[in-house]
Amino acid sequence: MEYILRQQEQQIRHAIERNKSVLLLGPRQTGKTTLIQRIPTDLAISLVTPEIRLRYEKEPGIMRKEIEALESKGTNRPVVVLDEVQKVPDLLNVAQDLIDRQKANFILTGSSARKLRRGHDLNLLPGRVITLRLDPFTLKESMPTKLEEGLLYGALPGIVAVESLQDREIDLESYVTLYLEQEVRAEALVRNLASFARFVEWAAAESGRISNFRKISQEIGVAHTTIAAYYEILEDCMIAERIEPITKSMTRKKLTRSSKYLFFDLGVRRAAAREGTKPVREHWGHLFEQFVGLELIRRARLSTHNDRIFFWRDPDGPEIDWVLQRKEEFIPIEVKWNSSPNESDIRHLRTFLAEYKNTQTGYVICQSPRKMKLSDRVYALPWQEIPDLMDQLSE
Repeated sequence: MEYILRQQEQQIRHAIERNKSVLLLGPRQTGKTTLIQRIPTDLAISLVTPEIRLRYEKEPGIMRKEIEALESKGTNRPVVVLDEVQKVPDLLNVAQDLIDRQKANFILTGSSARKLRRGHDLNLLPGRVITLRLDPFTLKESMPTKLEEGLLYGALPGIVAVESLQDREIDLESYVTLYLEQEVRAEALVRNLASFARFVEWAAAESGRISNFRKISQEIGVAHTTIAAYYEILEDCMIAERIEPITKSMTRKKLTRSSKYLFFDLGVRRAAAREGTKPVREHWGHLFEQFVGLELIRRARLSTHNDRIFFWRDPDGPEIDWVLQRKEEFIPIEVKWNSSPNESDIRHLRTFLAEYKNTQTGYVICQSPRKMKLSDRVYALPWQEIPDLMDQLSE
């Protein structure tokens, strides 16, 4: 499989040219190490290797001496990579000092915001350190040949590169075992590891649904406040995405206020939920809804417009799967597991368009072979055209 250019690579190169440092965050195996290996650097320190990690844990100041020995090239400062910096957070203090004294530019990568925050404010000179997020592939980077494969196996670069579906399954199970069960559980610092393991399975199964901490707490046998803390761990380790609801309305008083949580990758979600590769018919639509939501989240992060993703739900009936907010404008998006949306499929979009005056157009993402106009302000789009829609909205 040929290397697929990530948009974050261009952003990193541009930042370094401007003498800025970069903090690149992202879940495990999203391609952070591969990406930074493509950037010309003067010193690369991988803290994944135990021997190297131990060296800097014992004496973080060693890094300062090594970097001060590097020579600047013209007006450009030496570029230093610290891969998986959360493993030795004390190095952040050294990096901050060197950035402050303009001795080097850094590319810092990490897969746990929790570890970076613990005992550190992570205040690496605002305005000089640019924070980026690397997610699994977007549809613009890698379009699945079959939609069902994307729903079942996700979009992690290392998984997409594997041709055999059986081997993909083995790799996903290994991911869950190595990272969710070992690393995330160790990160949790919980006394009852069995309860946390059951929580991860439940959270994966409930991905994309309105959160109900009390329901999960009853099933697992721990306090609902503990469930809230567990979800925070998944967020900090970038395993789960929290989606907030729109709660303001001129006419509705019962809008849902609970959040949704999405696992960052559908393949990892399925493996963590211990589900097989043959979902029941009714489950495909729910997977498709998450698939579209994750794509919108990933593209929103890459946007220069500070886009945000919400959902909208009135317990009395109408709901919208996803709402893209760009500045003051809402763009409602419904997801339908069919190829021919009809009038009943857009009734909630009509309600939303009438309710919010800062909304111009609504969309139905479906399996239609081509774009369709369903009403004056509502269009149906094939899921393959989500990248075109996001590019169009960015213009």
